[in-house]
Amino acid sequence: MTRPIALVGIGDIARAQHIPTLNASADWHLAAAANRSDKQVDVPFYNDLGALLAAHPEVESVSLALPPVPRFAAAMQAIAAGRHVMLEKPPGATLSEIRIMQTAAEEAGVVLYASWHSRSAAGVAQAKAWLADKLIKRCHIQWHEQVFEYHKSLSWESKAGGMGVFDPGINALSIMTEILPMAVSLTSSDLFFPENWETPIAAKLAFTGGVTADFDWRHPGPGDIWRITVETDQGPLVLDRGGQDLLIGGEPVAVGPHDEYGGLYAHFAELVADGRSDVDVSPMLHVADALTLGRRTTVAPFPLQMD
Repeated sequence: MTRPIALVGIGDIARAQHIPTLNASADWHLAAAANRSDKQVDVPFYNDLGALLAAHPEVESVSLALPPVPRFAAAMQAIAAGRHVMLEKPPGATLSEIRIMQTAAEEAGVVLYASWHSRSAAGVAQAKAWLADKLIKRCHIQWHEQVFEYHKSLSWESKAGGMGVFDPGINALSIMTEILPMAVSLTSSDLFFPENWETPIAAKLAFTGGVTADFDWRHPGPGDIWRITVETDQGPLVLDRGGQDLLIGGEPVAVGPHDEYGGLYAHFAELVADGRSDVDVSPMLHVADALTLGRRTTVAPFPLQMD
């Protein structure tokens, strides 16, 4: 029997990932949804989360696919109503509000799950296992994409709290913090802000342990570059296409099916069944450090919506 779950925030990521995943899930069924705009799903629909929670006491779990800034208030509302909460990445707009959510969830006796979908990419678990006993010499992350492939409008991503290029870049950091056998800390950060943006559109980062990263939302294409290359004492490892493809020593390695959001919802079901939370903020710590240490360079204006 599947568990009922409510989905809050019916934007691009909800339509592309959350809804199809829930419709195919062996653990969940979508029982209700909330969004500020018009109804877009074939389940009971509400323009207000409070109305949804009041109308559906049988729905014990809520998945929040809202942007980071409004997500905190929605999470606290759901926790106060005694519901388990799954957070789309990043888990919040600030680290302090995530700590508040954790405390509130513990006191309410509900599960809080900070999800990182890229960690469920097909090759990530095998990459982590192979690297576990290796000496890491260098690691380079290249995360270049054309922003309008995934966002028709940058109405919130370009504003304070929207994270800019760290919206995709944090996916790379979530994989890095999962697969490397050692902890790293940021040593330098160069951030590039368009004249008309409040967030960076590109970033170059350096960490301890020979780790570097290059994020850019202005990639001309075709295609994206989502690649992590790790040089070890026993040869190279490459995770490509956001973790979908794995090469060790230059040879492709067979990996399982690519189902990032299926992995997230399966893990959330396990957490709810076990009554335990999972809130790892390590990728977000690196973003906070990058903004703290960042040397700011202003670059040419960049459009806020696709032509």
